[in-house]
Amino acid sequence: MGKKIGHAVIGYGGMGHFHGRRCQSIDALDFIGFYDIDPEVQKKGAQEGAHSYASRAELLADERIDLVTVATPNDVHKEIVIDALRAGKNVICEKPVTMSSEDLEEMIAVANETGKVFTVHQNRRWDGDYRRIKKIYEDNTLGKIHCFEHRVHGSRGIPSGWRSEKEHGGGMVLDWGVHLLDQMLTLMADKKMLSVYAECTHITNFECDDGFKAIIKFEDDVSWQIEVLTNNFIEMPLWYVCGENGTAIIKDWKGNGEIVMVSDWENRDSVPIKAGVGLTKTMAPRTEESIKHFPLPDGKDEWDAYYMDICDALLNGKAPNVTHDQQRKLIKLIEAIFESAEKNEVIKF
Repeated sequence: MGKKIGHAVIGYGGMGHFHGRRCQSIDALDFIGFYDIDPEVQKKGAQEGAHSYASRAELLADERIDLVTVATPNDVHKEIVIDALRAGKNVICEKPVTMSSEDLEEMIAVANETGKVFTVHQNRRWDGDYRRIKKIYEDNTLGKIHCFEHRVHGSRGIPSGWRSEKEHGGGMVLDWGVHLLDQMLTLMADKKMLSVYAECTHITNFECDDGFKAIIKFEDDVSWQIEVLTNNFIEMPLWYVCGENGTAIIKDWKGNGEIVMVSDWENRDSVPIKAGVGLTKTMAPRTEESIKHFPLPDGKDEWDAYYMDICDALLNGKAPNVTHDQQRKLIKLIEAIFESAEKNEVIKF
């Protein structure tokens, strides 16, 4: 792409370190250094060969830096993003961009005022499992889809640290939920969102949610079930998608799964089967001659594609893939999820 983009990271913990290391493989980026408030993180990063700035102000004053990635706890995103924008830097903010719609509008206003690119690290739009579902949807493989189930489950509770603390923006809605909800809204961009009903769990953590379930309904009778749990010990499918002509399942991040399609709608007869203490014909499985099994479409994880998109925006003037309006809609949905869980009500849009 010609010119190198000077890049730095503020917040060099788990994700910040990941950004710094991985971005060194992007030809258009020149990783210049980092700053972290924790002296031990500063020391460790420097020992690995990365330049450690003495302060945030020193980093932002370096004219070699064109792009700053903010990878701090959620509650300080707004402050640091605005500081970086006013210092003349383009900014990538880790997800969630912030914790309220009001804060997001302030951040967008400063980005517009300074004329700098401000976007969010919604990198899971390039996950292989999501790209497989996206292709199934766009190709109309299953016919009209009426139900999406998308879940991420773990069994260890929330990791220790700020992600388990409400004041810092912890909890699973803001940690994993923001990814799954962004994928949903991106895929459903052409459909109006009608309502959400949500429940938050507090099984291992009473300060913030350690899991949640949300039912989101769209126009054209499309329903999504989004679920994040951190106290489940039996694996469930990552994706389960039902359409009028078939069903798709993705079991895990390795891409194990299949598509099962009806091949003969006229062959409706079935032999009753024993179900518990009774018989059922309605729930008897289809015969193999009336269905066909297909592999899932190809889908590769392409993490670098996110940063390549940002480089394209900075060097060639292309609009970033992750837009302000998308983030507005996402944060409003997250706010509605918390409201629904608190009130035990369906929230309509």
